[in-house]
Amino acid sequence: MDELLRFLLTESPTPAPLGSVEDWWMRHLQLSSRFSLPVDVAFAGGFAADRLGYAFASGYHSALRTLLPQLSPQHRYALCVTEAGGGHPAAMQTRLTGSVDGPLRLEGTKAFVTLGTAADELLVVASEGQDAQGRNRLRLVRIDSRRAGVTVTELPETPFVPEVPHAELRLHEVAVAPEEVLPGDGYERYVKPFRTVEDCHVFAAVLGWLLQVARRSGWPDEVREELLALAVTMRGLAQADAVSPSVHLALAGAIDLFRKRVDGLGPLWEQVDAPTRERWERDRLLLNVAGKVRAKRRETARQKLSPSE
Repeated sequence: MDELLRFLLTESPTPAPLGSVEDWWMRHLQLSSRFSLPVDVAFAGGFAADRLGYAFASGYHSALRTLLPQLSPQHRYALCVTEAGGGHPAAMQTRLTGSVDGPLRLEGTKAFVTLGTAADELLVVASEGQDAQGRNRLRLVRIDSRRAGVTVTELPETPFVPEVPHAELRLHEVAVAPEEVLPGDGYERYVKPFRTVEDCHVFAAVLGWLLQVARRSGWPDEVREELLALAVTMRGLAQADAVSPSVHLALAGAIDLFRKRVDGLGPLWEQVDAPTRERWERDRLLLNVAGKVRAKRRETARQKLSPSE
């Protein structure tokens, strides 16, 4: 904790220009060698970013490393879930066929993969078929992005954080080794908790970025200290149980406090250089993504923790 706080409070708040995803990745790699905890890399990556998009990229990558601790910090990853019908388990049409005693194959299309064109490895959610109740039996499969049968096509830029690439993924008779099929239910063990893990790490990265802007732009000490307090809270939540209803409620409260602090910055943005301020106005929509999912997660947690009559 002390090392991270010193970094956020004493590191130069003037970020090096980042002109591409490759520039971001080289800086992120440097920070990964300095901090061992993925959430600390998210904070530091956000602080070192010259725009919100690259802060998000550090948060996203760090979230995947927290979800799957076996992932090397030296490689880039993309979680491949969303299909034409959405990201719900019933929408998954990508198939994993074969058996552990014979050849395994992946077949299907993912419609929207964050950082897909930049990934070294792909984490693909696929169905093994249906259970007795007619529900998809999902698995998570880890494959090299350059494997035969894998086609990654870059999608048009999004209206906000356009620096972060997204892609369509097509899989055709992609060979899979048995050990590349990760243990456990693909949705319950990986996809479902990732929403919480990603929120913690992305908001951590955004807080790191805001602390850098605050220091560089001469915002009042009280504002910086409130952002720092939120950072400590988010760091603790990032290390907590991502499926715990109590953690979900605490995270909802922390995000509410974050939004109130950000909404209260108001005139302070006039002290910020024009390019940073203009990109913030464009990119802050990122913070509203998955709002309905967060609201549902909060309501479900409240119901689970409400005292029984």
